Amino acid sequence: MGSGNVVETTTTTTTTATTTTSSTFMSDFIGKCGGNVVIDGGFATELERHGADLNDPLWSAKCLVDSPHLVRRVHLDYLDAGANIILTASYQATIQGFEAKGFSKEEAEALLRKSVEIACEAREIYYDRCTKDSWDFMENGRTSRRPILVAASVGSYGAYLADGSEYSGNYGDAITLETLKDFNRRRVQILANSGADLIAFETIPNKLEAKAYAELLEEEGIEIPAWFSFNSKDGINVVSGDPISECVSIADSCKQVVAVGINCTPPRFIHGLITSIRKVTSKPVLIYPNSGETYDGQTKQWVKSSGNVDEDFVSYIVKWREAGASLFGGCCRTTPKTIRGIATALSDKN
Repeated sequence: MGSGNVVETTTTTTTTATTTTSSTFMSDFIGKCGGNVVIDGGFATELERHGADLNDPLWSAKCLVDSPHLVRRVHLDYLDAGANIILTASYQATIQGFEAKGFSKEEAEALLRKSVEIACEAREIYYDRCTKDSWDFMENGRTSRRPILVAASVGSYGAYLADGSEYSGNYGDAITLETLKDFNRRRVQILANSGADLIAFETIPNKLEAKAYAELLEEEGIEIPAWFSFNSKDGINVVSGDPISECVSIADSCKQVVAVGINCTPPRFIHGLITSIRKVTSKPVLIYPNSGETYDGQTKQWVKSSGNVDEDFVSYIVKWREAGASLFGGCCRTTPKTIRGIATALSDKN
């Protein structure tokens, strides 16, 4: 990709730091960001806005193959909007999924690494732009840059199935704890050693998958930090019907997990979920809801909701922070405009 040195440098620095201070990794980062962290927003819809055709089982991961420049562009759009954490385009990138499309195992593994390389490149490009445009400021005689982390995205097993089951958590009786661990093992190994700052396990729809991730992190001796993010459709349970408290308890007991929260969930449920999460864990709470629309797994369409997405997000942010969340972003159907609104709302209240 022509940026191997950039990625290698980032890897060396970050891995050492996270290995020795994983227990305080996220709280330290939150402090560096002034007490509030901005996560990026929806990825696939932004890729489509830039011209990508995602009508494919690989979904956004398809762009790692044919449109890496668009992936980089979306990362930069979110960095320009004020994001402190950008997530890689690997949500639906699995070795099994790539192999089903005719790629070899080696090619599939290279594409997983590429997702992280592109995000790291975007961060370096952004920093270079800031320096050249004098956006940085001096503090105690030293140049200060906005803290930015690259999170390697791991979508749920349902995302690989591409049948909408990450929104139901119903994988069937044939899918066991061992099935899920074996499915994710190599993907997690690769992403953990790719140069990312942390792994983001996203849209976890049931307790079984959370347990699989926790055991996998322990079994493989994964040293970089991780976050667990669940989704809910009623504000009480995860989408499978498992109590949110039981799912969060699994994350709380996993030493590699440095933050826990909710993504791809309607904004109206977030406040109550933050309260429920904080009853179970003292780890930092992250929230990055969807736009409030509902995904239909059969038609693969989002059903519109009323209200303005960006205004809704801005009006909720302060309440979510008061409820105890520390990391804020957007998921499906949110945009750089949404993230800019979040960043502005948080900076105005500092």
